[in-house]
Amino acid sequence: MSVKFGVIGSGSWGTALVKILTDNGNPISWWVRNPANVQYILQRGHNPHYLTSANLKTDLLAISTDVRQVITTSNIIVIAAPSAYITDILSSLSPEDLKNKKILSAVKGMIPQENILLNTYLEKYFNVPLSDYFAVLGPCHAEEVASEKLSYLTFSGIDTAYTQSIANYFASSAINTVVNNDIFGVQYAAILKNIYALGAGIAHGLDYGDNFLSVYIANSADEMASFLKKFGAQHIVVGEHESDNEGHKSANYAASVYLGDLLVTCYSLHSRNRMFGNMIGKGYSVQAAKLELNMVAEGYNAAKCIYNLNQQVNAEMPIAESIYKILWEQVPPAHGFAAIEKVLI
Repeated sequence: MSVKFGVIGSGSWGTALVKILTDNGNPISWWVRNPANVQYILQRGHNPHYLTSANLKTDLLAISTDVRQVITTSNIIVIAAPSAYITDILSSLSPEDLKNKKILSAVKGMIPQENILLNTYLEKYFNVPLSDYFAVLGPCHAEEVASEKLSYLTFSGIDTAYTQSIANYFASSAINTVVNNDIFGVQYAAILKNIYALGAGIAHGLDYGDNFLSVYIANSADEMASFLKKFGAQHIVVGEHESDNEGHKSANYAASVYLGDLLVTCYSLHSRNRMFGNMIGKGYSVQAAKLELNMVAEGYNAAKCIYNLNQQVNAEMPIAESIYKILWEQVPPAHGFAAIEKVLI
């Protein structure tokens, strides 16, 4: 069966994935919400609002404002919209529309209305089995993908062979691909790192220095590992690997999709969560920071989702809890970080 990708979402990450696929010669269907943006992209060859310097191969693009049309003409659906918008985007669809489709999630948050991962949402409302669900994760900032700087993408799914076949469509001289089967662990890690990166931004806005930030991130990594263990993540031990017949090492917690993604999201100036947190630390209200950023910082909703989810498992998460209270309970950032200072080791 020939593969046809459909991409849902035209923000920076969706645009980056479109660029990767079309640069590799893959024709795609692309859902873009705004009709004016559709015409702009087709006429000028780049997105007018995100990654504006990235040239797109329009001869390989079939762009539509009709999400059902994109899904009907595709057999692998890449969902690259912010998690808060997913329910609205998919609201017009029925389980029949997604029957026998493979879903590749590029979402780095939870469905905030229900506090669940995308795979759980799709199984609950669209009967999509976990065997047809895959995730693509970083560390990989869209801006560096657009400028073709060497980046690593991790593809995860319980069907390892099919996961590898999907990854092959994205591999290039600028994109190295890694495959694993820890589908829950990689998604929770992607969600958590956004919370900690937002906190790193708050710390910067409060004028903490690099010495503090290094201790903060190290403790965040430990806290993240504790939470992931509660949810059965498979690759949390550092320094231990299994090797296959060709001598390739298996991933562990020090690998790119876990610790690597946490580090780059906390440190990089491309990180929107870090930028959002920096504004909070400097005294912006949440609403003012949202307006100023003009992009979705997944860590904001994720802080509340993880706080609520942790009520069930009781992982020790004083850092994430303090960030939640700063964002959602109006605890002053300086007071929240005074509490964080006391628990760092």
